[in-house]
Amino acid sequence: MQVTFKGNPVTLEGTVIKAGNPAPTFTAIDNHLKSISSDLFTGKKVYVSVPSIDTDVCDTEVRRFNQEAANLEGVKVYTISMDLPFAQARWCGAAGIENVQTLSDYKDHDFGAKFGTYIKELGLLARAVFVVDENNTVTYVEYCKEVSQEPDYEAVLNALK
Repeated sequence: MQVTFKGNPVTLEGTVIKAGNPAPTFTAIDNHLKSISSDLFTGKKVYVSVPSIDTDVCDTEVRRFNQEAANLEGVKVYTISMDLPFAQARWCGAAGIENVQTLSDYKDHDFGAKFGTYIKELGLLARAVFVVDENNTVTYVEYCKEVSQEPDYEAVLNALK
């Protein structure tokens, strides 16, 4: 799979996930600096991998998922980035984000490795979206071919129906 960042090819490290795969269990850091395991997450889930919540495209993406999540009954949206939990909490507070939980992969890079989104050259996560059903099966995957572009929101929402 070829992925670029601002037109330049980058290397994604980790396991590439495909629809039909079981979702790997990962740990990340929540906004209270506590390690949290995804095996505690229940129901339908959307994992949104972004390079940095403080960039324009990521800002737009998380706001859009926050807006859509308000209308998705029984679905929890998690945004994962390498941003420090302090920055994620600050950004969510300033942006009024209430329907998306941010998680940081800065410490162990566990999500990036298990979902194949870790960008070797930048130390950031690639832009990707994973829809996971109640049985922990991945039902939709999108690795954005260009990291600086938004995902296909309609395809994600259709996968949740």
